[in-house]
Amino acid sequence: MQLQQLASFVAVAETAHFTHAAERMRVAQPSLSKQIKALETELGAPLFSRARGNVTLTPAGEALLPLARRMLADADTARREVAELAGLRRGRVRLGATPSLCAGLLAEALARFHADYPGIDLLVEESGSRDLVKDLARGRLDLALIILPLQSNDPSLVTQEILRENLVVASPTEARGRRPYVRIEELRGRPMVMFRRGYDLREATLNACRQAGFEPRFAVEGGEMDAVLRFVEAGLGVAVVPSMVLDGRPGLAGTPLAPPGLRRAIALARRKDVEPTRAAHAFRATLLSYLSEAAEEGSLPQGVELARPPADA
Repeated sequence: MQLQQLASFVAVAETAHFTHAAERMRVAQPSLSKQIKALETELGAPLFSRARGNVTLTPAGEALLPLARRMLADADTARREVAELAGLRRGRVRLGATPSLCAGLLAEALARFHADYPGIDLLVEESGSRDLVKDLARGRLDLALIILPLQSNDPSLVTQEILRENLVVASPTEARGRRPYVRIEELRGRPMVMFRRGYDLREATLNACRQAGFEPRFAVEGGEMDAVLRFVEAGLGVAVVPSMVLDGRPGLAGTPLAPPGLRRAIALARRKDVEPTRAAHAFRATLLSYLSEAAEEGSLPQGVELARPPADA
């Protein structure tokens, strides 16, 4: 079994077409078909069904696809790890982060890392924690900044809690009263702007409202972070958001929820079965150093604090 055969197999599986897969692999179609045939002979089972011109995966092909993707991702990581031995002059960090972190603290940490290691490529995937965890497991990311607790305990991941932050009720600045906090029960019947399904904030808001004995009323739902904040600015309703995303938005005010309020933990996650590349180790060190300095200087966003004691991961 060769990596080139696995790459050809994945290309056919993703394009459902031998000609298109050959174009992607930049090989002649007969050569690609020969690689697939050799792989099927090696495994002792057909991987594709070619009935009536349609190319679909057989049960054996469906079983192989996620494994092949992971093996190719690990092989790519190995190549880059060897290249990085020349003093981190080359390499890549594939980082996942939630939208609130992309809009908040992450930019400064990325800028510091890029200044220190200009030859390292930075690839950032913005998504919800559940999707990021899946991408980590599939080998598509090296590190991910996710929200704890995870929806399901994944034994294949190592997580290190690094930050804790408050969730606040965002409303237009001119509509905010002078009250120091708002009770979750007071959101009953108020129009709310709700994130799309799969957002950790959606689940946190729904759970808090249901524990208070009511279902929230949505004025609009389905948005990403920027859209939700803009909808709140326009007066469509209020939203429960992380306090850090209100920095630089003078049109919005955040009112804390009544004690004990709502808080969430932010963690840095990686796969347990794959040692991080040297570039990923360097980014982790840069991120933790930046956060530690910001905490000492008091420049972390309001409502955000360093998780203590820090874990050694």
